[in-house]
Parts: sequence; C-alpha cells; structure tokens
Amino acid sequence: MDKLRIAILGTVALLAAAPCAWAQNQHIGFVYPAGGQQGTTFPIRLGGQGLVHPDDVIVSGEGVSVRLVDYYRVMNNQELALLRQQLNELQKDGSTVDDAMAARMAWFEFPEPIGPPAETEEVVGLLCAACGVLNPLDATVCSDCHAELDPSEAAASGGEQASEEPAESEQEIARQNLIERIQRVFAEDERFPAVRSQAELVFAEVTVEPDAKPGRREIRVVTKRGISNALSFYVGQLPEVARKPMTTMRFPVLGREHLSQRNRPPEEEELRISIPRTMNGQMAAGEVNRYRFHATAGQRLVMFAKARDLIPYVADGVPGWFQAVLRLHDADGNEVAYNDDFRFHPDPLIYYEVPADGEYVLTINEALFRGRESFVYRITVGELPYVSSIFPLGGRVGESVAIEMEGWNLDQAVLAVPPEDAAPGRHLLAASDGQHLSNFVPFMLGTLPETIEQEPNDDPSTAQQVTLPIVINGRADHPGDWDVFEVEGKAGETIVAEVHARRLGSPMDSFVKVTNEDGKIIALNDDHYDAASGLNTDHADSYLMVELPADGRYFVHVGDTRRQAGSEYAYRLRISHPLPDFELRVVPSRVVMRSKGSVALTVFAIRRDGFTGPISLNFEDLPDGLESPGATLPADQDSVKLTVRTTLADMDQPVDLTVVAAAKAGDREIVRQAVPAEDSMQAFLWRHLLPAKTLPALVFDPSYEPPEQRVRPPISDEDRPQDVERTLTRASVTGRLRQVERLYQEWFLTDEFANREIASIEARVIQ
Repeated sequence: MDKLRIAILGTVALLAAAPCAWAQNQHIGFVYPAGGQQGTTFPIRLGGQGLVHPDDVIVSGEGVSVRLVDYYRVMNNQELALLRQQLNELQKDGSTVDDAMAARMAWFEFPEPIGPPAETEEVVGLLCAACGVLNPLDATVCSDCHAELDPSEAAASGGEQASEEPAESEQEIARQNLIERIQRVFAEDERFPAVRSQAELVFAEVTVEPDAKPGRREIRVVTKRGISNALSFYVGQLPEVARKPMTTMRFPVLGREHLSQRNRPPEEEELRISIPRTMNGQMAAGEVNRYRFHATAGQRLVMFAKARDLIPYVADGVPGWFQAVLRLHDADGNEVAYNDDFRFHPDPLIYYEVPADGEYVLTINEALFRGRESFVYRITVGELPYVSSIFPLGGRVGESVAIEMEGWNLDQAVLAVPPEDAAPGRHLLAASDGQHLSNFVPFMLGTLPETIEQEPNDDPSTAQQVTLPIVINGRADHPGDWDVFEVEGKAGETIVAEVHARRLGSPMDSFVKVTNEDGKIIALNDDHYDAASGLNTDHADSYLMVELPADGRYFVHVGDTRRQAGSEYAYRLRISHPLPDFELRVVPSRVVMRSKGSVALTVFAIRRDGFTGPISLNFEDLPDGLESPGATLPADQDSVKLTVRTTLADMDQPVDLTVVAAAKAGDREIVRQAVPAEDSMQAFLWRHLLPAKTLPALVFDPSYEPPEQRVRPPISDEDRPQDVERTLTRASVTGRLRQVERLYQEWFLTDEFANREIASIEARVIQ
C-alpha cells in the first residue's frame, strides 16, 4: 500500500500534466443549506471558483430539481465603482427601468428561505362592508344593520382589515429589485477572502418532491466550461429552518483576528424552534449558535449534527474538518448533556430522556472556535428512531439473516434488510417506525460461508473450530475479551485473516494475531490502511496474510486493542486462503473535454490478498461522439492513465460514464466497476480518494462566449457630452468599455446608464 499512498500524493501533479486538465477547474467548497425537506422549495447558495458561465445545478437521484437563479463573480474595483454609480442613480427619485429590465428582474426572485411555518393571525369573524361591525363567522346578515355579509370579508384577530395600497408599477418593482440585487453584490463582496476558492457564488432554487427518497444525494454545478466536484446534499423528512446565510469571510490577520469576525445582532444568536425539526447553519469564527425549544417529561430526544459529513476534508486547519460540539442546557442554564463526537464518528450525537417539562437550549460550536462560510451544519432534533448498532454486520448473498438492532426510539421500528437478489458488497440499511426513517447503517453481503462466534472461546483450549473459508460474525463481549478460532494448516499454506469492523460502523479497534500449538506468535497486525474506505480516517481494522511454517493446528485471535467491549463492538472476521481481487477509483469524478479534444483520467487500483496481475480498463457503452483506446494497468502497478477523446464540438448537458475493468486471478475472471473519486487533501498533507456517486462527462467549446441577451438602444445626442478634452487612446479605454458592456449583459446596468457611460468614455477618445 505504500506505493498507492505515494501515487495518491502525486495525483495533483499527474493531473496537471494531463491534456486539457485546466478544464477541470470548476470547484465548489460549500452548499448552504445542505439539504431540505420533502415537498418544499427553497433557495441555496454554492461557493466555489471557476464557475463562470454557470448553466445548471444538478442533484443525483430522482425527485429533486434545481433552477439556476444568479451568479456573482469576483469583480474588480473598477466594476464595483460602476455598480456604485448605478446604485446611486437608481436610489434617486424618478429613476426608472425599461420593460426588458423589469421582466428580467423577476427572473432573479428567490423563494422564501427554509423556516418554520409562518405564524398566521386567527380568523375571528366577518366584517360588515356596510357598517364595519364584526360578526360571528357563521353569520349571514349583520347583527347591527342587517346587511348581507360576504364570506370573503373574514377578519383576523389583529383588528380591522388593512386598507389596500395602490399597486406599484412593474417598472418600480423592478427598480427596487435591481437596487437589492446590486446591494447584495456589495454585501457579498470581500476583497480579502479567507478562502479565495470559495469566493464565487451561485444562487439557485431547489424543489424537493414530496415522494423524493430521504437521505444523502450529491450536488454539482455545471458551467459552459465544465462540471464541479460533488458535495453532500440531503433530502429530509422533518420541517426545517435555515439561519441567515453568511457572507464571504475576511482573511484573518495575526493579531487582528477580531476584524475578520462577523458582527451579528443578538437576536440571530438564538432561534426559538419547535421539535421535531432540522436546523441549518454556518459557523463563523468564535461563534456559538443556540436553539431554544420546549420539551415534555418522558420524551426520548435524539439530537445529532452533520458537519464533517457535509464537508469531509479541510486542507488548511487541524483536525482537517469542522469539528462540531453539541451541548444541551436546561431552563436554569445547567448543562445536562454534551458530545463532541459519537464513538469514532467526528460528528456529535446526544440521546436525552427529558426529566421534566420546560425549555431547553441546544448549542453548537466548533471545537477550536474556527469558522468560515464552508463550516456548514445540519442538526436534527426529535423523538426519532436512531440505530446505533446492528448485529451481525453482514451476511451471505441469497441467505436470510436475522439482524438485531440497538438504538433509541426503535420500539415500533422495523429494519429494512437487503432484498434476496442483492449483490455482494456494502449496503445501507435504515429502520422505519411508519412515519420517520432512521439513520442509515452499513451492512456487508459476501459470498463465503458464514457462522456466528460461539462463547466460551477466550483461549486456545476453548477455541472455536472452523473450516476454511469462513466469515465469523462476532463481538467483544466483555473488557479484555479475546475470541480464538482454531484452523488446520499445512506447511507452506497461506491464510488470510481480515477484520471488518470500523469500516462497517463498529467502534471496535481490532487486533489480530496467529499462533501455533505452542503459543508462539506467527503473525500479528493492529491497523491496516485501506485506501478504498472513503471518509474513514481511522484505519483501525486488522489484516494479515501469513505463510504457515508447518503442518498442525493454528489459532486466530481477535480482540480490541483498547480492551473495550459491549454489544456494539461487533466484527466480521474472514479466515480463508488468499482471494486475489481489486477495487478501482477513477480521479477526478468528472470528465471535461474541450471541442474535439481529449482528457486523461487517473485510475487507481487497490489490490487485495496479494493480487499483482495486469488489469484491463475501458469505458462501458460510451455514447456517440466519445471514444477511448482503453488502458492496461501493468502487473504490480497501482495507477495508470485512461484517455477518452471526443469528436463533438460541445454537449448540451452532461452524460454519466462508467469505467469497467477485467483481470484474471488464476482461472478466475474478475470484473469490477471503478468508483469515481476526488483527490482530497486533509490538513496539511494527507490525501484521500473521496468517492462520488457518478462520473459525468461534458464536452465544451473553449471559445464560448455568452450570447448577447440585450441590445442597447442607440446612444442619443443628449447622452454625448460636449466640449470634452480628448486625451484617451482607443487602446486605453477598450478594457473599460468591455467592463461596461459585460455588466450591462449581466443585467446590472440600465440602458440609460450604460449608454451615458459609454458615450462619456468615447467622447474623450482621440480621433
């Protein structure tokens, strides 16, 4: 694996040398909020770089659609000065916009932010149009003047009906919208951003269908120049609330860190909510966010945060992710619960049985009080089903298995098991109480015979005899527990002992050793690095492959390194002869090519059980216009380039590709699909292959320029200044004219302002 680690570290350099790799520059660093409830429509923002000419925002899976609303690029000082002039003019009385601008401003409108249902005034009666007396709702004539009542004249508890205001003209509404849009540009602008790679902003509107499947999705931005990386985006079942989005944070200067902290009014520090609910927020430096809610005695509340789960790796700050901390306080301010991670998971979780009716306050902060706009979180609070562990952690393909589950609020919950025709591999299971779905937990399906560990088996004298190959499902039952399994071996025979525990959600930190009949240790292992384990940074599962020195009995011992135990400390132990195999990761997780060009992806092989043979690679069922010569990963090598080329000039929308591989291990044919991945860096050096759901491909035209959406009316003589000294050359004003035209085409400038500015510049050009 050392060679693979070196290969991963070199990924960036390899990609830089690949043809057209510059086209893979689209990057998003955060999406906020990072999800929403079924059956709702809400605004989101995505921060990144290389997002010029955004064309679409896509979410994996079905039931979620996105409308692109706006894009804020990083403007230079001259462009901001032009916007300031336009803003000042719009704010003067009498300023107007034309019909085209009015129509366009409606396009930039956002839906309401995610939040609790609006509080409505109670309807208490019917107003009489003739005399103004309030009558009961079921009345048909006025009790005072006996006039006939109109049911549409319902009055709220606030008193008399408000008088109708004269409707504003479309031009006036559009003028106000344009003013607000320009003001937002200034509010979002930061000349010295803390993270420059997140300073470009894309705004969109998300609609989640009522029947959209709950759980994790992936979101990407598609531009006319490429496709971004993927970020997590969740479909939830509960009502949601989202705090006011953060603007781009200022770069902190040593000794003046307070200048980079945001100022927010006290009322934004604490939100009052009702539960169950999901809360969305962003953490700024030094902040604590508070949520106040009422709870009743006997409620069994589950409170968990998604933070590191949303943005897995941070490249410039230890520990390499947003380390969230949850605290629960009672009405008197006493801390009654705390968590900064759940077992080995960095994201915190609290289970709390409410002792008395009253108000409670849940707080979240970053462990080191760091913060930035990409420190996004989702907190869910409620009396909800939550699965903390299952046993066994897996089963055999095609065979039924009874799965025990532990957790909270599971009395009426049923765990959905994999279907009978489910393929081998890792599956995600969840429990349902008929109303809400629990969290998802991993479950492994294999092809080898399986058995359950039988106690007592704590030492070789009571070892459980097993026949190879076998997968044993067991757990550490008491502190210091060792589970021992006896196998028969021959001289020169090779056996493998591999534990799956941490990779399947178990907190067990395994240790494996093999001894002979005399108790001599033949081989041992504590931790084994697995580059294919996704978000996992705690490689605590054990693996060893050993050649037996003589005929006889051998004993495989499994225990927890920290001498921890409990029903949740489960494991799957495979004892078998080597089963040569491999997994593949293809980097990056998108294929972007210029017109009639090509691009080279990097394919990594994670070899298993000593497999060293060559691997043939190619794309499966490439669409028309794309072709690839394929590639062969040589024996004993861990990475290779896979090229794809196109005869197309461009594509209207991305298409998903699949990379497949084939190899032989003895007489056995192995066929595998490559998992798309991003080469992600965790502070400050460690790199990970972060898996993605899809491998979208896009062909773009490098000469693309957006078509003119507006045609300026001719410049009138009134706009042209007279008797102006001509001191400028045409070359010196070209850039300035281009800036005006670009802002005009981006719908930031009115016809009148753009014409007057262009006329003023041209009037000073030397003829």
